This record gives sequence, structure tokens and C-alpha cells, in this order.
Amino acid sequence: MVEESNELKKLAAITTDLEFTADLRIRAIEQIGTIGSHEALLALLDVVANERLTTKERELALERARKIIKSSQA
Repeated sequence: MVEESNELKKLAAITTDLEFTADLRIRAIEQIGTIGSHEALLALLDVVANERLTTKERELALERARKIIKSSQA
């Protein structure tokens, strides 16, 4: 669990670092979506709320967040 938390923190930092390319940030968003935990959901929602990111990144984060919500209801 601690390893997952550290990985999530690193990925979340990548998603908000504008010095990285959009492609790298998008891959980080996708990786966060595969984690599927409540913390991952919160990290994705932070991306959605970040107005400095591209619309594509924010929409992808929202899509991945929806998948986590749907999977937790099943």
C-alpha cells in the first residue's frame, strides 16, 4: 500500500508539472486511472480542476475518474 501511495504521489506530480510534455502528463493520468483507489480518484479530480492543463488532459482525467466511480459501485 505504501508503494502504491508513493507511485501515486509521483504520478500526480507529473500530471501538474507543466515542464513535462503533454504526452507524458497524459500517460501519468492513464496510469493513475489504472490504480483505481479512492486516492487515485482524488488525484484525477485535482487534474480536472487544474485550469492550466489542456482540455484534453482534463477531459481524460474526468473520464478515468468516472471509470473508478463506476467500478466502485459494481
